[in-house]
Amino acid sequence: MKKLIYLDHAATTPTDPRVVEAMLPYFTEKFGNPSSVYSMAQESRKAVDAARNTVADVLGCTPREVIFTSGGTESDNAAIKGGAMALREKGNHVITTPIEHHAVSESCKFLEKLGFQLTMVPVDQYGVVRLDELEKAINDRTVLVTIMTANNEVGTIQPIAEISRLIKNHPRTKGRTVLFHTDAVQAAGSLDINVDKLGVDLLSLSSHKFYGPKGAGVLYVRRTAPFVSWQHGGGQERGRRAGTENVPGVVGAAVSLKLAAEARESYNDHCQALRDKLIKGIISSIDRVYLTGHPSQRLPNNASFCFEFIEGESILLSLDFAGIAASSGSACTSASLEPSHVLLAMTVPAEVAHGSIRFTFGRDNTEQDVDQVLQVLPAIVERLRSMSPLAQSAGKERGLHV
Repeated sequence: MKKLIYLDHAATTPTDPRVVEAMLPYFTEKFGNPSSVYSMAQESRKAVDAARNTVADVLGCTPREVIFTSGGTESDNAAIKGGAMALREKGNHVITTPIEHHAVSESCKFLEKLGFQLTMVPVDQYGVVRLDELEKAINDRTVLVTIMTANNEVGTIQPIAEISRLIKNHPRTKGRTVLFHTDAVQAAGSLDINVDKLGVDLLSLSSHKFYGPKGAGVLYVRRTAPFVSWQHGGGQERGRRAGTENVPGVVGAAVSLKLAAEARESYNDHCQALRDKLIKGIISSIDRVYLTGHPSQRLPNNASFCFEFIEGESILLSLDFAGIAASSGSACTSASLEPSHVLLAMTVPAEVAHGSIRFTFGRDNTEQDVDQVLQVLPAIVERLRSMSPLAQSAGKERGLHV
């Protein structure tokens, strides 16, 4: 069997063996329910409390501002619905962008059904939020702004601290509470997510994006932020998220976040070197291919492209046959292949957006992995284009820029 070259770390990462080791006792000998009073259960309670302290240290917040969840989707849902509903009597306007993860966009659409007004602030061709449009969008009824820290498809990093200052200093927010939430799921492990530096009131994380377990996440809620729980039951997490704690997952999330923060600089240097080599190699060896996302203001491990005249899904299948795992921004529906909503928001033509591919590096990738991609990808693209009527009609002409 050929070695798998895994280049889809934005989708998920393998769990660090050190994280697994820390989690294991809480599956077996320390399996007690943290809400019980006997000694074995209190071992679990101590583990949850220690994990909360660890996460708080990384985020630069107090432990009581940390809520453990089942992952990024739950954290986004809770932040958006819980924050907006807590301020419903003060206003009913929510602002977001068209490039958000579906966990954010669908939560916002749900609020629309409850009577909230939703404004989508546009982004530029690189996927950066247009601050002038955001400034115009804020009104006297705005209660929540939710903008991701870094995009999961194209890797573009948003100026979150600048956005926070714009929101807090806006003439229409004086004397009022306008919550600022950021989905930092893709950012953790690569960027500083200190909540005071970012200036956010709510922040979402998912541990499987930074070598932690699936099914474990974090929601930060600033102590002064109005918030109502959408999950009711036994009153765990100070009444903000009911349900028996997933102790192994909580432990794993905290350990993986700490390890990611400690290794961030070396991790970024490693991934960026590989990313830049891949970008240079693809652009120089393949015609009619375009780098998507911001050329420099992007996550260090993300290299995303559009290949003209062919479908991204076809490239992925060919790469998989060659032992290379990547991903596409396109989503299969029952009857059609829809182009990425992120690329369309960046004004990439739909016919070009269909050819999207994302490579995302991790700490175990090597230069040899990049060399292998650069060896097989040009031939894959050439073969697929040889079967494409669009490519045949266009010939070898160059010139389309997106």
